[in-house]
Amino acid sequence: MRIRAIKVYQVLLPVKGGAYRMASDTVQNLDSTLVEVTTEDGLSGWGETCPIGPVYQPQHALGARAAIAEIAPGLIGEDTASMRRLAKRMDERLNGHNYAKAALDIALLDLAGQRLGVPVSTLLGGALTDRVPSYYSTTVGAPDETARIAADKVNAGYPRLQIKIGGRDLEQDVATVHKVWEAVGFKARIAVDANRGLTAAAALHIDRLCQAIPFAFEQPCNTMEEVAGLKGRVTHPIYLDESTEDLNAVLRAVSSGIADGFGLKVTRLGGLTKMATVRDLCAIRSLPHSCDDAWGGDVIAAACVHLAATVEPRRFEGAWIAQEYIEGHTDPANPIVIENGHIRVPQIPGLGVKPERSQLNAPIATFGD
Repeated sequence: MRIRAIKVYQVLLPVKGGAYRMASDTVQNLDSTLVEVTTEDGLSGWGETCPIGPVYQPQHALGARAAIAEIAPGLIGEDTASMRRLAKRMDERLNGHNYAKAALDIALLDLAGQRLGVPVSTLLGGALTDRVPSYYSTTVGAPDETARIAADKVNAGYPRLQIKIGGRDLEQDVATVHKVWEAVGFKARIAVDANRGLTAAAALHIDRLCQAIPFAFEQPCNTMEEVAGLKGRVTHPIYLDESTEDLNAVLRAVSSGIADGFGLKVTRLGGLTKMATVRDLCAIRSLPHSCDDAWGGDVIAAACVHLAATVEPRRFEGAWIAQEYIEGHTDPANPIVIENGHIRVPQIPGLGVKPERSQLNAPIATFGD
């Protein structure tokens, strides 16, 4: 069935409970972009991309919508039967901009799942579970308060915590790691995430001063070269996140042994189709990873959960979704929610979510009829 129209919607997602602080930026509102791809028979598939501000990565909301405006006209009239052909068509319309193409990739998989009567997880190779673990990510905050939140989230059922550090005095970061460990111990796995905010020297200091505490050190420095320079000099396993900007970057990190694991983002890598390739690369080298995105509502959350369900559990580091940090749902009837630190995998054909028209403003762009 051929594509008849593509509509683009803007959805603003205020951060619940105040600003979300990372080493590189502080955000209070997120600007999400939803796309609706409609076929000639009236079936609609939904996708989403939601960069976490313009500083976290070389991606931003206005860039996503500008990129979609370049790509979308070239997809009108195309047959949805071949995902590979559609991906090729997108690349012919615009070089790069994976985070914008990801929204269309997700929408096209949603369409395929609905047409075939199967969940998207089936299209990605098949779910291994019907319930995936999530993890909670703290903001960069005071050590005692971060430890209190960490303990609360472990009691709420989260099996893993991501503790944000960076962008402040080293002693505050070290104290935070120690306080969190004192509060939760072995009750949860811990990742310490600097979001590129440390120098190599600072990363080495934190590693030494927290040597007895078991945690994964996530993206401590800005570049892959800086992180590679830490290998053999730190005692903690190092995970890459922001450096994995495309499939080639992941392949480089895997083949050169730079990373012991990954924090992966669906939209950064270009959507679920490309993320499935990365999942399989990690499986070959038995590298653990998460299935996340920068931010977003029910659509991107559903996409992360479907992929997460296909990852072998022993290598899976959890699915982060923004539900704990935002108010409301674009699909109140079938919301993606965290219960006891875990998320149920939608069993409805396609993504299993469909934004309600009442939750959306009028489209900000329409391509086709």
